[in-house]
Amino acid sequence: MNILLTGKPGIGKSTIIQKVVESIGSARAAGFWTLEVRIEGRRVGFSIQTVDGVVGTLADVNLSVGPRVGKYVVSVKHVDEVAIPAMQRARNSDCVIIIDEIGSMELKSARFGPEVRKCLDTGRVLGTLQLRKGEFQDEVRSRLDVRIINVTPENRDSLPAQVIGML
Repeated sequence: MNILLTGKPGIGKSTIIQKVVESIGSARAAGFWTLEVRIEGRRVGFSIQTVDGVVGTLADVNLSVGPRVGKYVVSVKHVDEVAIPAMQRARNSDCVIIIDEIGSMELKSARFGPEVRKCLDTGRVLGTLQLRKGEFQDEVRSRLDVRIINVTPENRDSLPAQVIGML
């Protein structure tokens, strides 16, 4: 069963996934997560980091080339060259597939959605799903092999252990 965390931005979804990976060990997980990039306390973008340490830019306010999502410009190149290969390596292994996040920025890559489907077909995904509605996000929500967990301030501290128990 695929496990996808959803909830408001900044609620702790990525932190939960990182705690799960720390607990089960990076040898049992592969894929990527996203991190906020802040300068002087101001969010200026997001990075992509693979479980094995490769880093790329997901989106940044200072990029000049690429599709826009709000005030950010998305680096489709890094989604294609960092996130997607990490997902493919995970899918071709026996690891838990980390996909953080299935959201509008990542979906600017034409290759991202099809790779997410292939990963979900394995039943081994632990990821985050953007709370906002969208055609692809709604498709993922409707899959019978996906369990959606809403992250709240009340449950976020207990969720890492709960998710580990589901893996």
